[in-house]
Amino acid sequence: MTALSTASVFPESSATAFELANRLGYDGVEVMVGIDEISSDVDAVARLSDEHQVPVVAVHAPCLLITQRVWGTEPWAKLERSAEMASSLGADVVVVHPPFRWQRDYAKGFVEGIARLEADFGIAMAVENMYPWRTARRELQAYAPSWDPVDQDYAHVTLDLSHTATADVDPLRMASALGSRLTHLHLTDGAGTAKDEHLVPGRGNQPCAALLEMLTRQSFAGQVVVEINTRRCPTQAAREDDLAEALAFAQLHMAAASHADFVVSAEGAIERRRFHSPVPYVTPG
Repeated sequence: MTALSTASVFPESSATAFELANRLGYDGVEVMVGIDEISSDVDAVARLSDEHQVPVVAVHAPCLLITQRVWGTEPWAKLERSAEMASSLGADVVVVHPPFRWQRDYAKGFVEGIARLEADFGIAMAVENMYPWRTARRELQAYAPSWDPVDQDYAHVTLDLSHTATADVDPLRMASALGSRLTHLHLTDGAGTAKDEHLVPGRGNQPCAALLEMLTRQSFAGQVVVEINTRRCPTQAAREDDLAEALAFAQLHMAAASHADFVVSAEGAIERRRFHSPVPYVTPG
C-alpha cells in the first residue's frame, strides 16, 4: 500500500489531497491534523473519503510547533483525540512525534503513556524518528526522551527518511534495528542539511530505493506514505508531477524487489542484485 499524506499538498487543503490521491492512483490518505480546518473535522474528512473512495489509513497527531494549539494545548488530550479520529475513520495508525524537551511533564511518562493509549484504543501509536536541531555553532537536543526511537520501548515506530537525512543516520540500519516495531514509513528524501527538506524520493542522498526493496523482501506489512514538500511548486501541474513521481518511485522499487535476482537502479536500468550484510545500528551520541 502506498498512501498520500495531506501534508504533501500544503498549502492546498486536505480536500485537494483526497482528490489527487484518487486521480493519481494512491491507495489511501494519511491525514495530517493541522491548521487546515478540514483536517481536524472528523465528519468532513469522512465525507472526503467517501466522495473520492480513498480510505484514511493513518492520522498524524498535531505535534508540530505550528499546531501546538490545534485541539487545545494539553498533549495527552490531543493524542486521545487523534486515536478517536483514527478509530472513527477506520485507520489503524496514529503517527506521533516525541515531546519537545520543554514539555517536561508530558515527556516524563511518554513511553508508558503511549503504551496505555495503544491498549485503550487498539490503535498503533507509531512514534516517529526526529533529529537534533542544528545551527552553524551548536546542536540542540529538542526532543525527549530522545529523537531516536531505537532504544526506546515503543511497540510501533514511524521511520521518516527526511528526518534520517537531517539526523545523519543510516535508515537501513535504523530499519534493521527496529525490526518488527517498524510499522509506518514516511517515504521522502533529504540531502543531509540542517533543514528538514522532505524532497521527492530519489532527489536527495537517502537510500530510498534500497529501503523499499529491503522492506518488500522482508514482507513489510506496514504502510508506505509519501510525505513530501511541494509548497515551492510554481503550479498545480508541477505539484501533481511531483506526487505522481513519488508514487511511481515507490511502486517501481517495491515491484523490483519482488524478483529475487534483479533491481532497478537510480537511473532506471535493470541490474543484478548485490546482496549486502547488514551493519549493526549504533545509537547516535
